[in-house]
Amino acid sequence: MAINQLESNLEAITHTIAQLKKDGCTDEKILNDLREEREKILKDLNL
Repeated sequence: MAINQLESNLEAITHTIAQLKKDGCTDEKILNDLREEREKILKDLNL
């Protein structure tokens, strides 16, 4: 996957997590899945 695509996905996931928290999401499974995916992308980008 291209770095630009990974960066776009990272940005989208980060915004989604922030929006869900702002909206009062209490579903920890969804939030944890998104956080795990974000961590994978960060690892792929070596950040």
